[in-house]
Amino acid sequence: MPAITHPNWLLLPRVSAPPLQAQARPVAHVVTAPSLLEGAGFPVRRPFPSREITFRDADPFLLLDHMGAVEYAPGEAKGAPWHPHRGFETVTYIIDGVMQHRDSQGGGGIITDGATQWMTAGSGILHDELPPDDLVRTGGLFHGIQLWVNLPSQLKWTPPRYQSLESQLVTLVTSEYGDTLLRIIAGELDGHQGPGSTRTPVTVIHATLAPGARLRLPWPKFFNALAYVMAGSGTAGPTDILIHEGQGMQFGSGDVLTFSASSNPSGPSAVLELLLLGGKPLHEPIASYGPFVMNTHAEIVQAFQDYQEGRMGTSPATDYHADPF
Repeated sequence: MPAITHPNWLLLPRVSAPPLQAQARPVAHVVTAPSLLEGAGFPVRRPFPSREITFRDADPFLLLDHMGAVEYAPGEAKGAPWHPHRGFETVTYIIDGVMQHRDSQGGGGIITDGATQWMTAGSGILHDELPPDDLVRTGGLFHGIQLWVNLPSQLKWTPPRYQSLESQLVTLVTSEYGDTLLRIIAGELDGHQGPGSTRTPVTVIHATLAPGARLRLPWPKFFNALAYVMAGSGTAGPTDILIHEGQGMQFGSGDVLTFSASSNPSGPSAVLELLLLGGKPLHEPIASYGPFVMNTHAEIVQAFQDYQEGRMGTSPATDYHADPF
Protein backbone atom coordinates (compact mmCIF):
# COMPACT_ATOMS: atom_id res chain seq x y z
CA MET A 1 0.00 0.00 0.00
CA PRO A 2 1.95 3.04 -1.26
CA ALA A 3 -0.05 5.67 0.63
CA ILE A 4 2.40 8.01 2.36
CA THR A 5 4.20 6.36 5.27
CA HIS A 6 7.30 6.78 7.46
CA PRO A 7 10.19 4.34 7.99
CA ASN A 8 10.09 4.69 11.79
CA TRP A 9 6.77 5.59 13.41
CA LEU A 10 8.50 6.04 16.78
CA LEU A 11 10.19 9.20 15.46
CA LEU A 12 6.90 10.91 14.60
CA PRO A 13 5.05 13.38 16.86
CA ARG A 14 2.65 11.56 19.17
CA VAL A 15 -1.00 12.16 19.85
CA SER A 16 -1.58 12.81 23.54
CA ALA A 17 -3.14 9.98 25.52
CA PRO A 18 -6.73 10.84 26.51
CA PRO A 19 -7.40 10.94 30.26
CA LEU A 20 -8.34 7.57 31.70
CA GLN A 21 -11.68 8.97 32.85
CA ALA A 22 -12.54 10.17 29.32
CA GLN A 23 -15.68 8.53 27.94
CA ALA A 24 -15.14 6.13 25.03
CA ARG A 25 -17.69 6.48 22.26
CA PRO A 26 -19.82 3.35 21.87
CA VAL A 27 -20.46 1.80 18.45
CA ALA A 28 -24.05 2.77 17.59
CA HIS A 29 -24.35 1.10 14.18
CA VAL A 30 -22.29 -1.29 12.05
CA VAL A 31 -23.01 -1.86 8.36
CA THR A 32 -21.39 -4.24 5.89
CA ALA A 33 -21.13 -2.10 2.77
CA PRO A 34 -23.09 -3.40 -0.22
CA SER A 35 -21.34 -3.57 -3.60
CA LEU A 36 -22.60 -1.62 -6.61
CA LEU A 37 -21.40 -0.14 -9.89
CA GLU A 38 -20.71 3.58 -10.31
CA GLY A 39 -19.74 5.86 -13.19
CA ALA A 40 -19.07 3.90 -16.37
CA GLY A 41 -19.26 0.63 -14.43
CA PHE A 42 -16.51 0.47 -11.81
CA PRO A 43 -17.21 -1.43 -8.57
CA VAL A 44 -17.56 0.33 -5.21
CA ARG A 45 -18.63 -0.57 -1.67
CA ARG A 46 -20.87 2.06 -0.03
CA PRO A 47 -21.35 1.94 3.77
CA PHE A 48 -23.41 5.12 3.76
CA PRO A 49 -25.94 6.44 3.16
CA SER A 50 -27.74 3.26 4.21
CA ARG A 51 -30.59 2.11 6.42
CA GLU A 52 -28.12 1.75 9.30
CA ILE A 53 -26.16 4.99 8.72
CA THR A 54 -28.48 7.65 7.32
CA PHE A 55 -27.88 11.22 6.15
CA ARG A 56 -28.82 12.37 9.66
CA ASP A 57 -26.32 9.97 11.27
CA ALA A 58 -23.44 10.90 8.92
CA ASP A 59 -24.10 14.69 8.78
CA PRO A 60 -22.14 16.58 7.40
CA PHE A 61 -20.90 13.61 5.33
CA LEU A 62 -23.19 12.51 2.53
CA LEU A 63 -21.63 9.46 0.89
CA LEU A 64 -18.61 7.17 1.17
CA ASP A 65 -17.48 4.93 -1.71
CA HIS A 66 -14.65 2.43 -1.30
CA MET A 67 -13.15 1.81 -4.76
CA GLY A 68 -11.31 -1.51 -4.85
CA ALA A 69 -8.84 -2.75 -4.00
CA VAL A 70 -9.09 -4.34 -7.45
CA GLU A 71 -6.52 -5.72 -9.88
CA TYR A 72 -7.70 -4.62 -13.33
CA ALA A 73 -6.89 -6.71 -16.38
CA PRO A 74 -5.90 -4.85 -19.58
CA GLY A 75 -8.89 -2.90 -20.90
CA GLU A 76 -10.98 -3.26 -17.72
CA ALA A 77 -10.32 0.00 -15.85
CA LYS A 78 -13.22 2.44 -15.92
CA GLY A 79 -14.02 5.81 -14.40
CA ALA A 80 -16.76 8.45 -14.31
CA PRO A 81 -16.96 10.52 -17.54
CA TRP A 82 -18.16 14.12 -17.55
CA HIS A 83 -20.93 14.77 -15.03
CA PRO A 84 -22.15 17.74 -12.92
CA HIS A 85 -22.15 18.46 -9.19
CA ARG A 86 -23.71 21.22 -7.10
CA GLY A 87 -24.06 21.93 -3.39
CA PHE A 88 -21.26 19.90 -1.77
CA GLU A 89 -17.59 18.85 -1.94
CA THR A 90 -16.08 15.68 -3.41
CA VAL A 91 -12.94 14.21 -1.83
CA THR A 92 -11.02 11.59 -3.83
CA TYR A 93 -8.19 9.80 -2.00
CA ILE A 94 -6.14 7.39 -4.11
CA ILE A 95 -4.19 4.80 -2.11
CA ASP A 96 -2.99 2.58 -4.97
CA GLY A 97 -3.01 3.26 -8.68
CA VAL A 98 -3.81 6.47 -10.49
CA MET A 99 -6.83 8.58 -11.48
CA GLN A 100 -6.96 11.61 -13.77
CA HIS A 101 -9.32 14.48 -12.92
CA ARG A 102 -10.48 17.31 -15.19
CA ASP A 103 -13.15 19.94 -14.66
CA SER A 104 -14.95 22.60 -16.66
CA GLN A 105 -12.92 25.38 -15.03
CA GLY A 106 -9.61 23.96 -16.22
CA GLY A 107 -8.69 22.42 -12.86
CA GLY A 108 -7.48 18.91 -12.25
CA GLY A 109 -4.48 16.68 -12.54
CA ILE A 110 -3.21 13.24 -11.64
CA ILE A 111 -4.16 11.70 -8.28
CA THR A 112 -1.93 8.80 -7.21
CA ASP A 113 -0.35 6.90 -4.31
CA GLY A 114 -1.66 8.76 -1.28
CA ALA A 115 -2.70 12.04 -2.92
CA THR A 116 -6.13 13.64 -2.45
CA GLN A 117 -8.24 15.79 -4.74
CA TRP A 118 -10.61 18.05 -2.77
CA MET A 119 -13.13 19.68 -5.10
CA THR A 120 -15.69 22.20 -3.87
CA ALA A 121 -18.51 21.94 -6.41
CA GLY A 122 -20.40 24.82 -4.77
CA SER A 123 -22.62 26.60 -7.29
CA GLY A 124 -21.94 23.99 -9.94
CA ILE A 125 -19.20 22.39 -11.99
CA LEU A 126 -18.66 19.60 -14.50
CA HIS A 127 -15.82 17.13 -14.05
CA ASP A 128 -14.62 13.72 -15.08
CA GLU A 129 -12.55 11.14 -13.23
CA LEU A 130 -10.92 8.57 -15.49
CA PRO A 131 -8.02 6.13 -15.36
CA PRO A 132 -5.20 7.29 -17.64
CA ASP A 133 -4.76 5.52 -20.95
CA ASP A 134 -1.72 3.54 -19.81
CA LEU A 135 -3.64 2.02 -16.85
CA VAL A 136 -6.50 1.07 -19.18
CA ARG A 137 -4.03 -0.43 -21.65
CA THR A 138 -1.90 -2.44 -19.21
CA GLY A 139 -4.21 -2.96 -16.24
CA GLY A 140 -2.99 -2.86 -12.65
CA LEU A 141 -3.92 -2.35 -9.01
CA PHE A 142 -6.43 0.37 -8.11
CA HIS A 143 -7.61 1.33 -4.61
CA GLY A 144 -9.20 4.54 -3.41
CA ILE A 145 -11.93 6.37 -1.53
CA GLN A 146 -14.45 8.97 -2.61
CA LEU A 147 -16.21 11.00 0.08
CA TRP A 148 -18.95 13.61 -0.32
CA VAL A 149 -19.05 16.44 2.25
CA ASN A 150 -22.13 18.63 2.48
CA LEU A 151 -21.99 22.42 2.36
CA PRO A 152 -24.17 24.62 4.59
CA SER A 153 -26.95 26.50 2.81
CA GLN A 154 -25.03 29.79 2.79
CA LEU A 155 -22.10 28.15 0.99
CA LYS A 156 -23.94 26.05 -1.57
CA TRP A 157 -23.57 28.89 -4.08
CA THR A 158 -19.89 29.51 -3.39
CA PRO A 159 -17.66 29.52 -6.52
CA PRO A 160 -16.14 26.11 -7.32
CA ARG A 161 -12.62 25.43 -6.04
CA TYR A 162 -10.05 22.69 -6.53
CA GLN A 163 -7.33 21.57 -4.09
CA SER A 164 -4.57 19.13 -4.96
CA LEU A 165 -3.20 17.61 -1.74
CA GLU A 166 -0.07 15.68 -2.68
CA SER A 167 0.89 12.80 -0.39
CA GLN A 168 4.01 14.54 0.95
CA LEU A 169 1.79 17.32 2.36
CA VAL A 170 -0.19 14.94 4.58
CA THR A 171 0.51 15.38 8.31
CA LEU A 172 1.98 12.20 9.84
CA VAL A 173 1.69 11.50 13.56
CA THR A 174 1.60 8.36 15.68
CA SER A 175 -0.34 7.07 18.67
CA GLU A 176 0.83 7.25 22.27
CA TYR A 177 2.61 3.86 21.94
CA GLY A 178 3.95 4.42 18.44
CA ASP A 179 2.12 1.40 16.97
CA THR A 180 -0.37 3.32 14.80
CA LEU A 181 0.38 5.64 11.88
CA LEU A 182 -2.13 8.48 11.54
CA ARG A 183 -2.29 10.39 8.25
CA ILE A 184 -4.24 13.62 8.81
CA ILE A 185 -5.60 14.63 5.41
CA ALA A 186 -7.88 17.42 6.62
CA GLY A 187 -8.96 18.93 9.89
CA GLU A 188 -7.22 18.71 13.26
CA LEU A 189 -6.28 16.01 15.75
CA ASP A 190 -4.84 16.92 19.16
CA GLY A 191 -3.34 20.13 17.77
CA HIS A 192 -1.95 18.54 14.59
CA GLN A 193 -3.43 20.11 11.45
CA GLY A 194 -3.94 18.41 8.09
CA PRO A 195 -3.30 20.23 4.79
CA GLY A 196 -6.88 20.21 3.45
CA SER A 197 -8.78 23.48 3.64
CA THR A 198 -12.44 22.67 4.31
CA ARG A 199 -15.61 24.75 4.04
CA THR A 200 -17.34 22.58 6.65
CA PRO A 201 -15.56 21.71 9.95
CA VAL A 202 -14.43 18.10 9.39
CA THR A 203 -11.52 15.78 10.15
CA VAL A 204 -10.39 13.06 7.71
CA ILE A 205 -7.70 10.56 8.83
CA HIS A 206 -6.23 7.36 7.35
CA ALA A 207 -5.01 5.19 10.23
CA THR A 208 -2.81 2.08 10.00
CA LEU A 209 -2.72 -0.10 13.12
CA ALA A 210 0.07 -2.66 13.49
CA PRO A 211 -1.00 -6.20 14.53
CA GLY A 212 -2.15 -6.12 18.16
CA ALA A 213 -2.13 -2.31 18.36
CA ARG A 214 -4.70 -0.58 20.58
CA LEU A 215 -5.65 2.98 19.67
CA ARG A 216 -7.32 5.62 21.88
CA LEU A 217 -7.89 8.91 20.09
CA PRO A 218 -9.24 12.14 21.58
CA TRP A 219 -12.31 13.23 19.60
CA PRO A 220 -14.23 16.53 19.86
CA LYS A 221 -17.54 16.20 21.68
CA PHE A 222 -19.30 18.40 19.12
CA PHE A 223 -18.14 16.26 16.16
CA ASN A 224 -19.87 13.11 15.06
CA ALA A 225 -17.66 10.06 14.47
CA LEU A 226 -17.59 7.50 11.66
CA ALA A 227 -15.08 4.86 10.65
CA TYR A 228 -14.65 2.48 7.72
CA VAL A 229 -12.41 -0.60 7.51
CA MET A 230 -10.43 -0.48 4.26
CA ALA A 231 -8.39 -3.60 5.06
CA GLY A 232 -7.74 -6.01 7.92
CA SER A 233 -9.76 -6.81 11.01
CA GLY A 234 -10.00 -5.91 14.69
CA THR A 235 -12.43 -4.38 17.16
CA ALA A 236 -14.04 -0.99 17.79
CA GLY A 237 -15.54 0.77 20.79
CA PRO A 238 -15.36 0.09 24.53
CA THR A 239 -17.13 -3.28 24.17
CA ASP A 240 -14.75 -4.50 21.43
CA ILE A 241 -17.23 -4.94 18.58
CA LEU A 242 -15.64 -7.16 15.90
CA ILE A 243 -14.97 -5.34 12.62
CA HIS A 244 -13.49 -6.36 9.28
CA GLU A 245 -12.81 -5.07 5.76
CA GLY A 246 -15.83 -3.50 4.09
CA GLN A 247 -17.62 -2.49 7.28
CA GLY A 248 -18.57 1.02 8.33
CA MET A 249 -19.55 2.18 11.78
CA GLN A 250 -21.15 5.17 13.44
CA PHE A 251 -20.29 6.03 17.04
CA GLY A 252 -22.36 7.53 19.82
CA SER A 253 -21.38 10.45 22.04
CA GLY A 254 -18.20 10.65 24.09
CA ASP A 255 -14.65 11.97 24.13
CA VAL A 256 -12.53 9.10 22.75
CA LEU A 257 -12.49 6.71 19.79
CA THR A 258 -11.07 3.25 20.52
CA PHE A 259 -9.90 0.50 18.15
CA SER A 260 -7.66 -2.54 18.25
CA ALA A 261 -6.07 -4.54 15.45
CA SER A 262 -6.12 -8.33 15.34
CA SER A 263 -2.97 -9.87 16.81
CA ASN A 264 -3.11 -12.84 14.42
CA PRO A 265 -4.87 -11.56 11.29
CA SER A 266 -6.25 -14.28 9.05
CA GLY A 267 -7.10 -12.17 5.98
CA PRO A 268 -4.88 -10.76 3.23
CA SER A 269 -3.88 -7.68 5.27
CA ALA A 270 -1.56 -7.96 8.27
CA VAL A 271 -2.56 -4.49 9.48
CA LEU A 272 -5.86 -2.74 10.20
CA GLU A 273 -6.49 0.13 7.77
CA LEU A 274 -9.18 2.61 8.89
CA LEU A 275 -10.68 5.76 7.44
CA LEU A 276 -11.75 7.97 10.37
CA LEU A 277 -14.26 10.77 9.81
CA GLY A 278 -15.57 13.46 12.11
CA GLY A 279 -17.53 16.62 11.49
CA LYS A 280 -19.78 19.25 13.00
CA PRO A 281 -23.35 18.38 11.96
CA LEU A 282 -25.11 21.03 9.88
CA HIS A 283 -28.66 20.07 11.03
CA GLU A 284 -30.11 21.35 7.75
CA PRO A 285 -32.72 19.80 5.46
CA ILE A 286 -31.28 17.73 2.60
CA ALA A 287 -32.79 17.46 -0.87
CA SER A 288 -30.67 15.25 -3.11
CA TYR A 289 -30.92 13.71 -6.54
CA GLY A 290 -27.97 12.11 -8.29
CA PRO A 291 -25.05 14.58 -8.33
CA PHE A 292 -26.98 17.49 -6.75
CA VAL A 293 -27.41 18.05 -3.00
CA MET A 294 -29.40 21.11 -1.95
CA ASN A 295 -31.87 22.08 0.79
CA THR A 296 -35.18 22.10 -1.13
CA HIS A 297 -36.85 20.30 -4.02
CA ALA A 298 -37.12 23.60 -5.89
CA GLU A 299 -33.33 23.97 -5.74
CA ILE A 300 -32.93 20.48 -7.23
CA VAL A 301 -35.26 21.42 -10.11
CA GLN A 302 -33.22 24.58 -10.65
CA ALA A 303 -30.00 22.51 -10.68
CA PHE A 304 -31.43 20.32 -13.46
CA GLN A 305 -32.34 23.41 -15.48
CA ASP A 306 -28.98 25.10 -14.94
CA TYR A 307 -27.12 21.95 -15.95
CA GLN A 308 -29.22 21.39 -19.09
CA GLU A 309 -28.80 25.02 -20.12
CA GLY A 310 -25.01 24.98 -19.66
CA ARG A 311 -24.80 27.23 -16.60
CA MET A 312 -22.50 24.78 -14.75
CA GLY A 313 -19.86 24.98 -17.47
CA THR A 314 -19.25 22.83 -20.51
CA SER A 315 -16.95 19.93 -21.23
CA PRO A 316 -14.68 19.93 -24.29
CA ALA A 317 -16.77 19.31 -27.42
CA THR A 318 -14.66 16.29 -28.34
CA ASP A 319 -15.31 14.51 -25.06
CA TYR A 320 -18.09 12.07 -24.35
CA HIS A 321 -20.65 13.70 -22.04
CA ALA A 322 -22.37 11.14 -19.85
CA ASP A 323 -25.98 11.34 -18.72
CA PRO A 324 -25.57 11.76 -14.93
CA PHE A 325 -29.00 10.37 -14.18
